[in-house]
Parts: sequence; C-alpha cells; structure tokens
Amino acid sequence: MINIYIFVLISFFLFCGKLYSNDKIEVLKHLDSLKYFSASFIQNDGDKLSEGRFYIGENRIRVEYIVPEKILIILAKNKAMYYNYELEEDEFFNPKNTSAWFFYDIFRDPLFFEDSKVTNKNNELILEKKEVDTDKNNYLIRAYFELKPTVLRRFEVYVNSEYLEISIYNHNHNEEFNNDFFKLISPVLLN
Repeated sequence: MINIYIFVLISFFLFCGKLYSNDKIEVLKHLDSLKYFSASFIQNDGDKLSEGRFYIGENRIRVEYIVPEKILIILAKNKAMYYNYELEEDEFFNPKNTSAWFFYDIFRDPLFFEDSKVTNKNNELILEKKEVDTDKNNYLIRAYFELKPTVLRRFEVYVNSEYLEISIYNHNHNEEFNNDFFKLISPVLLN
C-alpha cells in the first residue's frame, strides 16, 4: 500500500513540474525497499568512535553497539528500548524525545527525504534535510548514497552544535529474523 502511495505521489510531483532527478527517485525507492536489511556501522561523535550493526525490520529497527561497550537499542515509531549488557540495565523511552528519531524515520518513513535538497556529484547523491523539532532544536541531516548501484554509505547529523557521523558498510539485503529479534523486551527476559 505504501509503495502505491509513493508511486502516486512521485508521479504527481513529476507531472506538476516539481523538479525531481531520476537519481533522487531511485534513492527514495531504495530507502523504501530496505526491509529485512542489515549493515555494519562506525559512528563518530567527535569525541569517540563506536562500532556495531543495525537491522531494519518491517516496523522496527535494532541497533547493536559492540565497541566500546555492548549496548542494544530497539526503535519503534513511538517507543524504544535501551539495554546496557555490562550494567544489565534497560530503559524504555519515546524516540521522538531523543536525537535517535531521525534513524527510525529515515528507514521507516518513505517520504522523509521527499522535500530534501539534492546534490549529485561524482557518482554520489547527497540528500540534505533541515528540520526544527518541537523543542526548537535545529537538525541538519545528510545522507550519502553511492549511485549505480544505489548503496547507502553515510549519514551526517547536526543537532544544534552537536555532530554525529555514521559510516555504513557490509550491507546485507536478505536478512531473516526470528519473531523475538525486534521485541521491546530486555534480552535477559528473552533468554
């Protein structure tokens, strides 16, 4: 159903003369297709590097940090869970109240980048979106895609004066997940 909606919306804007590059349309379709997908990442916040892997399911996202500490985050539209393995602590929260909201929206809202600025250079497409949240925080999000084939390579996120860069590699488009993989339950209770 969402695929039909996206197709109709994109077709409407093309028909009305709004400028969309074929590359942008391809990237939006690619993001919408990322279900049952995983990739490794390196995260740089300017002070430290973190490594891990994220998994995209039908309705949820799972992020596993491995280095420097083992942490699990499960994101749904309006709820999320954080679990620290070393401390054996979990916390439940609304992702909209954190800077993690963008991560869920990028992968689960096919129209997130629809009104973004597009830069195309050297076989790379950059989508840039600016937003102000309800708390008056200014966000700038850039997503970098390699073209032909379309591959997501990196995010840059600026929240007011804070910076976060996430480089993505080792993509897997054919993941299979068991029923408990995306549950918002402490891993200790699942075992």
